[in-house]
Amino acid sequence: MISQVPALEQPGLGDFFPPAFAFEGTIFEMNRLVLVRLIATAALVIIYAVGASRARLVPSKGQSILEGAIVFIRDKVAIETLGEKNGRRYAPILTVIFLGVFFMNITGVIPGLNIAASSVVAVPLVFAVLSYIVFIAAGIKQLGAGTFFKNQLFPPGVPWPLYVLLTPIELLSTFIIRPATLTIRLLANMLAGHLMLALTFFGTHFLFFHAAGALKGVGVLTFAGSLAITAFEIFVSGLQAFIFAILTAVYIKTSIETH
Repeated sequence: MISQVPALEQPGLGDFFPPAFAFEGTIFEMNRLVLVRLIATAALVIIYAVGASRARLVPSKGQSILEGAIVFIRDKVAIETLGEKNGRRYAPILTVIFLGVFFMNITGVIPGLNIAASSVVAVPLVFAVLSYIVFIAAGIKQLGAGTFFKNQLFPPGVPWPLYVLLTPIELLSTFIIRPATLTIRLLANMLAGHLMLALTFFGTHFLFFHAAGALKGVGVLTFAGSLAITAFEIFVSGLQAFIFAILTAVYIKTSIETH
């Protein structure tokens, strides 16, 4: 039996389109998601600014964690993918992408924020455009505009009649589909994660406070599930940031190398 339930705010797509609470109708319009993005950005800047200002030769635990993230991206993503020279050259932008995506993702499991800033298309699109610009800029800087676009659209070693078919495919896949897939991959993962978290916590609340009899016991299972999904979302937040950074590194590699 289930007791009469008062109106509860159920999770759904409306979570991703919150109403404005300030500057409505202007380019500075503020809603809950915009606020979450600003908080995530401020947290990233403040954490690393404070960490840098307190850096010591013998690092503290906090300094080790902050430095560890930077060293990991430099060594395991940038240098391993691009080599020593180019890896160190592009490590800063790859680190910005990794940390930016991670901080935008992790807000989904922070109490009071409860939604990933990257679960709406604007944030994934911004990072995809940044990755796309770095990919093109790196290639033009290394090879020159003519050679870069020639290599991307007319891969060497292919019989020239095949370019009639191959060049439009390369144009579509490299310059149109690539940024779209970067955007959709991150967006879909974080959107699905938010819905899973919201539904399990909503179900737990419903069962604990509004179900009758033995059904309340089921809430223990949904609560355990919500904790498991929370842990999984923390993992996914880091994994998606890593994937975004390493894909950007791979794209840079394809843009700066001649074939």
